[in-house]
Amino acid sequence: MPAAAGFSESLSSFLIAKAQSWIAAEAGPGRLLPWVPVAFGTGIAIYFAAAREPVAWVTAVTAIAFCAAAFAARRSRMFPFAVMLAALAAGFAAATLKTARVAHGVLARPMFSVTIKGFVETRDERERTDRFVLRVEDMESARGGQKLERVRLSVKKGTAPAVGSFVELKARLLPPLSPLRPGSYDFGRDMYFQGIGASGFVMGAIKTMEAPRAGGLYLRYAAAMQGMRDAIDSRIRSVVSGDNRAIATALLTGRRDAISAPVNDAMFISGLGHVLSISGYQVA
Repeated sequence: MPAAAGFSESLSSFLIAKAQSWIAAEAGPGRLLPWVPVAFGTGIAIYFAAAREPVAWVTAVTAIAFCAAAFAARRSRMFPFAVMLAALAAGFAAATLKTARVAHGVLARPMFSVTIKGFVETRDERERTDRFVLRVEDMESARGGQKLERVRLSVKKGTAPAVGSFVELKARLLPPLSPLRPGSYDFGRDMYFQGIGASGFVMGAIKTMEAPRAGGLYLRYAAAMQGMRDAIDSRIRSVVSGDNRAIATALLTGRRDAISAPVNDAMFISGLGHVLSISGYQVA
């Protein structure tokens, strides 16, 4: 119908004119810059929504081309659009390259009584158990299986080995946990980007051994930082106890795992959870 077609055309013209005026208003005073990280994040979101893994070098070349085009159009009226497209492509490429850089093996099925040797990279104290990440140097199982780079293991409270130590242990390993329901938090993806290929728990005693080689600069740094956090936590423990100690430790070192579930829930329900999430890591 001519009337409907005319209305659609006028509406489209109105929306385009409004968009152009909005962009001009934002770009004029220099307020367009905060939208660059939004476009960058949108590119990352598009990567995670992709049906299959993109080719890393293609995304990198495309992002460079868009950045070059934006630079060439810096005196053009199309410069804001070019910058946003460049940021979008850069976000997509960054996510692709990050995934390619951290690519590692992931456990596909449970493994029992696995003998593992490796360096302890991190250690967390929780309400009932301790947890640590082991960088695997050697891994043996009666049924074989793929080699993993890192595993995250739970152990009885107070028995986690020191960060930087080289240990041998037996463990039961499980594949990374999938989302509990569609759209919920993906624990497996979080572990993947931390370089962790499996989780599980220690069976029996942990033996500290002489390392076959140096653990590297990062491991020495992690051990030094863990020593500082342990010293702070020890000092706090001598003064306060329970959840008061756990909250004080979280504020100063960023370690929140020792806070009991009811107190943690109460903090977030009351709107104070961000104090633990942000302040602790800034101080740490």
